[in-house]
Amino acid sequence: MKKECAGNYIKINGKIYPCSVSLAMDLVGGKWKTVILYHLKDGRKRYSELRKELFSVTEMTLSLQLKQLEKDGLVSRKVFGEKPPIRVEYKLTDFGKTFIPVLEAITDWGNQIVDKNGEFVDNF
Repeated sequence: MKKECAGNYIKINGKIYPCSVSLAMDLVGGKWKTVILYHLKDGRKRYSELRKELFSVTEMTLSLQLKQLEKDGLVSRKVFGEKPPIRVEYKLTDFGKTFIPVLEAITDWGNQIVDKNGEFVDNF
């Protein structure tokens, strides 16, 4: 029997999942979570840096996705200062760093697709 099918369901943090793939996709699925993790894999970044690098994401979406990643333990948030303007930095947690090999595999696969079917461009 496959490990991901060892029981009928998976329970973690009070949530029930039908399989480990469902659990993993809940943590990193969607359009932006994996992209955010990719941009944090080389070190901490300020919110404004992430916003510039992810220029097509709305501020509300970026903020919500960062909060969810923080809640799920993949990203940590550190606030510097008590009065505006405050500085907020995000970085991968140790748990978040365990996802780096998956990010690298996704990046390699994406690069293969570009090599075969597309091109990198400087502007659009």
